[in-house]
Amino acid sequence: MNNTVVLATALSVLNGLALAGLLTVWLRNYRAFRTSMTFGLVAFAAVLLVENAVAVYVFFSMNALFAMSPPAETAVLAMRGLQLLALAFLSYVTMQ
Repeated sequence: MNNTVVLATALSVLNGLALAGLLTVWLRNYRAFRTSMTFGLVAFAAVLLVENAVAVYVFFSMNALFAMSPPAETAVLAMRGLQLLALAFLSYVTMQ
C-alpha cells in the first residue's frame, strides 16, 4: 500500500470517528425530541459511517484497485480530506 492510499485510509478512519461522535449526539437528541430532522441526521451519520467502513475495507482488501492510477489515488485522498473538513464544520456546529 503506498502513502496516498495509507493517508486516504487514515482519513476514512478519522471520518468514522467524527461520524460516531455525531451519531451519538444526534441519537441522544432524537430520543429526547423525536423529530424528523433529528432522525434524518441519525440516518445521514449512519449511512456515511457505513460508507467509510466499506472504504477502509476496500483500501485494505483491494489495494490493486488504485495501484495502477496515481490520479485516482489522489482524487480519493482529496475526497476523503474534503469529507473530513465537512464533518469538522458539522461537528463544530452540532456541539454549539
